[in-house]
Amino acid sequence: MGGLTPAGGRGRPGGQTGEVRAYLDHAATTPMLPEAVEAMLPFLSGDFGNPSGAHAESRRARTAVDDAREQVADLVGADLGEVVFTGSGTEADNLAVVGVLGAARAAGATPGPVVCSAMEHHAVLEPCRAAARDLGIELREVRSDPDGLVDLGALAEACTPDVSLVSVMAVNNELGTVQPLEAVARLVRRRSPSARLHTDAVQAAPWLDLAGLTGLVDLTTLSAHKFGGPKGVGVLVVRDGVHLEPVTRGGGQERERRSGTHNVAGIVATATALSVTVARRPEVAGPVAARRDRLADGLVERVPGLSVTGDRARTVPGHAHCTVDGVDGEELVILLDDAGIAVSAGAACSSGAVAPSHVLASMGMDKDAARGGLRFSLGPANTDAEVDRVLAVVPGLVDGLRH
Repeated sequence: MGGLTPAGGRGRPGGQTGEVRAYLDHAATTPMLPEAVEAMLPFLSGDFGNPSGAHAESRRARTAVDDAREQVADLVGADLGEVVFTGSGTEADNLAVVGVLGAARAAGATPGPVVCSAMEHHAVLEPCRAAARDLGIELREVRSDPDGLVDLGALAEACTPDVSLVSVMAVNNELGTVQPLEAVARLVRRRSPSARLHTDAVQAAPWLDLAGLTGLVDLTTLSAHKFGGPKGVGVLVVRDGVHLEPVTRGGGQERERRSGTHNVAGIVATATALSVTVARRPEVAGPVAARRDRLADGLVERVPGLSVTGDRARTVPGHAHCTVDGVDGEELVILLDDAGIAVSAGAACSSGAVAPSHVLASMGMDKDAARGGLRFSLGPANTDAEVDRVLAVVPGLVDGLRH
């Protein structure tokens, strides 16, 4: 797990200093694992067949997809037929939300209310909001507590017997807080027994036992590029008996749940990346958490008005989110980039937006404080020297912005 190649974002000069860039934005995307790159290369050249065909080239491609599906199913504790490959984690989230509600309508029923946490990724929030608008159903967005966890009391109030779908993420993408999914599942099964329960586990894959998560819910979303796989591949685990109305129609691939020619190379690389990630998780989690703690504690010590967001004891090893009084997070991100340090002001998909974080707002944080959010997300390849560099650079940049 040493230094990454230039293709992974490391090994390039950083800003004015000429130093090697420090990449601390793994929650946005991770560099591809060498094993995943090696696994996909044959399917970018010689083994180019379409898995939906009947000839030898197609059969080889179909076998590769089937083998990858079996590998992913074993790693997430699912059956083969429960693994659906998609074009992204966002597509998988959309398929979960729109597919469940569409299946209810196709069966002649009127979908009941939809419940989700207010801190969900926009890949869940937006389809929920669109469904509420287009289908005329109620959407209940549940607030978070000050530690960045879904408010179980508010969730209980929202989960009435007529609810059709509940979505609560496994790990928040901005804060890294591990949500109480086991308690959520018990609550939903008791209060909304007919509802389908979905979790966006995109940020959980590098750090948590996926089989334990998928066993609690009806639908689980993963995204390959968050655990060393390629961009452009997502996974939706759909438990047996859960019916989905397809969002994309055509060739009937994925048991008619997601039509479209398979990204064979990407799917093979995804299975390899997940296998490597799961195998190495026990050995990398501790060192990453230690560097994260040293970074967070050092920033609090060196920067007046900086505080760590959420309950660190309930946060995955790589995440350190903080707010800085009197500083706009986006401005600090730009200055850090110039200094050769890559971080995020919050969710990568909304970087550059002027609006404050909806995650921080869901915790009751005021707009001014929410604009000062900064997310550091570490991976196995980060070093102590990179942590030292961040600790040396941030205080001066913050002081400059304040003055």
